[in-house]
Amino acid sequence: MVTPTTSSKPTEGPEETETEKQHSLKHFPTYGTMNGDTCPTCRGTGRIPRGDKDRLVAVIPCNDVRLEPRRTKLYVFISMAVCLFVCCLILFFLFPRSVTLSPVSVQSVMVYFRPDTVDLNITNLINITNENFVPVQIVKFSGQGLVNRAVVGKIKPVNMSTAIPSRSQRSYNIQIDLVITDDGISNYCKSSTIKIHSLFLELQMTLNISYLSHTEQLSLDTFEYIDCGNNSTIPHPMG
Repeated sequence: MVTPTTSSKPTEGPEETETEKQHSLKHFPTYGTMNGDTCPTCRGTGRIPRGDKDRLVAVIPCNDVRLEPRRTKLYVFISMAVCLFVCCLILFFLFPRSVTLSPVSVQSVMVYFRPDTVDLNITNLINITNENFVPVQIVKFSGQGLVNRAVVGKIKPVNMSTAIPSRSQRSYNIQIDLVITDDGISNYCKSSTIKIHSLFLELQMTLNISYLSHTEQLSLDTFEYIDCGNNSTIPHPMG
């Protein structure tokens, strides 16, 4: 009777597995190497030297998600909307608006009879309105008075050096001296038989202003009735 014998060859499963692991590890380069050679960037340390960060360039694959940021169209639309809104605000506040010169009333009329002439000192109240959102600087104000289309006097210089604030109105008193030399008008004003000596006076006023780095000239022609026979210190609206 033959008894089968059992093979006494030791099991090499675990040993072969460990050997295979060691063999497979030989195909992977060590950390910090490339193709068996030391990486020239990190020199095998796995870190980029601090002094080389300014001259090294990172290569990013084309399929990297960082090259396709999310919500790009939304950000572009928001940026355009903000820029348009800011431009509209700038245009709204800096767009030139009107500056108006308007007469208000005659404050007083002082009459002086001379042997050959009649002298009148007239004080008028005028308003200057600034509709802009920036101050307006008054450069020059001038004017003259006409009777029967003849210049009989000029407006005295007025101190208007102060600027008119934005969206505001300033009032100024202007004085004009008239010297009437016409014999017919002079006799009309001196006549004692006439109770009311109404004189039709035309005022031509010119205002030079400066704002937003440019100058502008305003002109105004207005008419008023004055009494050239008596003094009048009661303000009344211009005709």
